[in-house]
Amino acid sequence: MTILLTTLNARYAHASLGLRYLLANMGPLQEQTHMQEFVIGAKTTDLVEKLLAWQKPGEKLIIGFGVYIWNVEETTKLVALLKRVAPEVVVVLGGPEVSHETSDQDIIKLADYVITGWGEVSFPDLCKQILNGPQPLMKVHAGVQAALNDLNLPYALYTDDDIKNRTLYVEASRGCPFKCEFCLSALDKTAWPFEIDQFLAEMEQLHARGARLFKFVDRTFNLNIKTSLKIMQFFLDKLAANPDDPVFAHFEVVPDHLPDALKEGIKKFPAGTLQFELGIQSFNPEVQARISRKQNNDKAAENIRWLCDNSTAHLHVDLIAGLPGETVASFAQGFNRLYALKPHEIQFGILKRLRGTPIIRHTEEYGLVFDPYPPYTILANKDVPFAEMQKLIRFARYWDLVANSGRFTHTLPAILADLPFENFMALSDWIYAKTDATHRIALDRLANLVSKWLQEERGMSAEQVTAIVSSDYAGDAKHKQGAEKNTTQTTTKTPRKEVASKSTPQRQSRHLAA
Repeated sequence: MTILLTTLNARYAHASLGLRYLLANMGPLQEQTHMQEFVIGAKTTDLVEKLLAWQKPGEKLIIGFGVYIWNVEETTKLVALLKRVAPEVVVVLGGPEVSHETSDQDIIKLADYVITGWGEVSFPDLCKQILNGPQPLMKVHAGVQAALNDLNLPYALYTDDDIKNRTLYVEASRGCPFKCEFCLSALDKTAWPFEIDQFLAEMEQLHARGARLFKFVDRTFNLNIKTSLKIMQFFLDKLAANPDDPVFAHFEVVPDHLPDALKEGIKKFPAGTLQFELGIQSFNPEVQARISRKQNNDKAAENIRWLCDNSTAHLHVDLIAGLPGETVASFAQGFNRLYALKPHEIQFGILKRLRGTPIIRHTEEYGLVFDPYPPYTILANKDVPFAEMQKLIRFARYWDLVANSGRFTHTLPAILADLPFENFMALSDWIYAKTDATHRIALDRLANLVSKWLQEERGMSAEQVTAIVSSDYAGDAKHKQGAEKNTTQTTTKTPRKEVASKSTPQRQSRHLAA
């Protein structure tokens, strides 16, 4: 028998931690288990051909698919074609997208078996039953939750090529004690830590092999401060020993829990080595209570301000539009409050109905309407009609292109002025009216549009706009403006060396690109 573990990653840079956990815990079956990752967007027939290349005459082939919100549609097509061409292949599904609401999913109807939840124990057990009998009677199997210390850690399964070219996902804990209803972690009972010394020994080995880019998937990195400090000290030691070959670490941080001991550790990290993702989601206390989110907003704002003023950490702060009871006006108020704190990036998210999340309990009362197709984005609710929600979605896209891209650093304050949300919404509406597009807008065209808007809608002179835009990456010699080619022709240039000196550090840039 051959067992193949596979998934369709969103990008090549996203190495699958889940597949590596399964492979590390296959026990006696590990020798006959293999792993092959793909990337979404590939031709389905090509993928089927590559999967079936593992099939040996007279032997059973089991293929385990990791199914996620970003790949479920393509994986459904893949499984359908695979079963049509080779119905004898045993297909086992796992992953968050197939762990809930299993009765109404086309991909589950196509598959032979499904494991919901944790798979490290249940997948090898299922494979043993398929191989040796008795044959499993049920299609859907609830995954057994193993004690974390009983699991084999997967980090040795990152290849040298992974270390050189991909983001390495790691976890010092699983689960989350919070119950935010839009998140699958709301179903967890608590957070479970891995044994810290064993975990750090694995990180030591990765670092010795050349790993320098570590992305922690822990939901609450700073929940246990003693553990957080130990992990941070590990990276600080590496930075001290290898200042010319620095590490880069990404953590998801609870925004209202930043004690002094943690602040002292954070201050020691040099620029370009530390990134925090902080989930604000909403500054509206009524909305927070409605979705079971506990957060001290004043403390969270104070901590974000402290991080901006006293550390070199790169900050991604999340907001979610479309939450039940959140109006456009209240969201705008929260957006403006967050922008005033000056985080490096505001991640403007739109509510999604992840399968299994408790957010659906508000469907009737708040008129929540979600797209039935992945990623299940909210289309409307009683406070934000469809047309207004579409405007928010476009705002989020243009915000990524203009604000989060870092290409309009000097221009952005001129756009936002004293009403960030309202002014950027005006720009967003204007760009959409001019282009009828939110994707595939070339940088030079985007710079032209921004320049023209500043002149036509904000009353700035061509000279003022030229001076501002040409000082940004969007206006350098490589991306010359021409205000729809005349009124904003760039006449001065920022030297390339100066542009480069202002750019994001290399490892951080690589992570942001992934």
